[in-house]
Amino acid sequence: MAQYPELTFGMQAVRKAGEQLKGKLLVGADGGISEAHMVFTIANSWRDSHFLPMRSIFLSTTYKLRKLKIGGDMAARPKRMASIRRKLRESSTKLDQMQDLGGCRAILDDIAGVHALLDQIRHDFPHGIRKEWPYIDQPKLDGYRSHHVVFHFNPRQRAQDIYEGRRIELQVRTRLQHSWATAVEAVGLFNGEDLKHHHGSPDWLRLFELVSAEFAHVEGCPIPEGVPERQLRIAEIRDLNARLGAVALLENIRAATDFAENFVYERGKYFLIIYNEDHTVEVENFSDPMQVAARLATLEREIEDGKTRSKAVVVEVDKIENLIRTYPNYFGDVGLFVQNLRRIIDGKEAQEFTLLPQKVVRPRPEERPDPRYLIRRYDRWS
Repeated sequence: MAQYPELTFGMQAVRKAGEQLKGKLLVGADGGISEAHMVFTIANSWRDSHFLPMRSIFLSTTYKLRKLKIGGDMAARPKRMASIRRKLRESSTKLDQMQDLGGCRAILDDIAGVHALLDQIRHDFPHGIRKEWPYIDQPKLDGYRSHHVVFHFNPRQRAQDIYEGRRIELQVRTRLQHSWATAVEAVGLFNGEDLKHHHGSPDWLRLFELVSAEFAHVEGCPIPEGVPERQLRIAEIRDLNARLGAVALLENIRAATDFAENFVYERGKYFLIIYNEDHTVEVENFSDPMQVAARLATLEREIEDGKTRSKAVVVEVDKIENLIRTYPNYFGDVGLFVQNLRRIIDGKEAQEFTLLPQKVVRPRPEERPDPRYLIRRYDRWS
């Protein structure tokens, strides 16, 4: 049975670390263990103690999908330290109160599957629901659409009692909704803007808002407030595309992002994805949650120390084949979004597309011994 990280500090230390993460953390010049590194050690221990609850909810949701025969993919990931610090700075949330230090995501084929899964979760699930955010029925003003559910982890074995009460967030969305979120993050990464948090080009933000309304129209879902009627918004989308060269830039993102040569094919549970400044992506594979937690902590310290400007995230997917499809924003694949943007500009309705298999590095050929060598040796012995 795999070992999972446990919290090795008291909750008072966790709360204090959360307060310190809001400010500027200085790293000692002597190369020793600085106060900043101790703060990160405590914060990482608290975050990493959500691995087991996160995996439990991941597996429980996957079971529901299979039972209901709902098409889709599952993924899970701990919250990045950079995102934790941003949230602490920009809200009144405390580190020990965060709802999404561990997050799961269900990306389903259609809106009917979303409704079916949510209905099943509300009526029969091993973990209690703390709160829901219905961003599909009540979309955000920026166009973001996904249904969020925060669970209270209920241990099923005595050995899991130390994790009781951990809060884990599940996001349930359609592939169309996911393609929108993917494009927002990919364009932001490519342009060096934080579009995901509403910082950056007003024209890009407006384009995503209007395209989200078109996607909602196709899925029969509520449209965000303040969006013009369909004929006017399509005209505005065309105008914004002409000014931004949006389709061309999205195609450039697809072409410029390389899937790094060191992709690994072992079937571990966890993948560490590193997004580099030169738009290359590195992937490291782990089967042990303790190892991946330690590797992520090391990388995040290097990022904080200014030794690298890469971004790192740990994810878990149900199958290795679904890694790129589930997290396409880290690999530059915005194909579904750009195809639908073209359709909208041409006056057609958006529609679901099946993502084609991504070109990945083939595994090295398995080395097999030549049996003729053994035959020759046996001949000599005889």
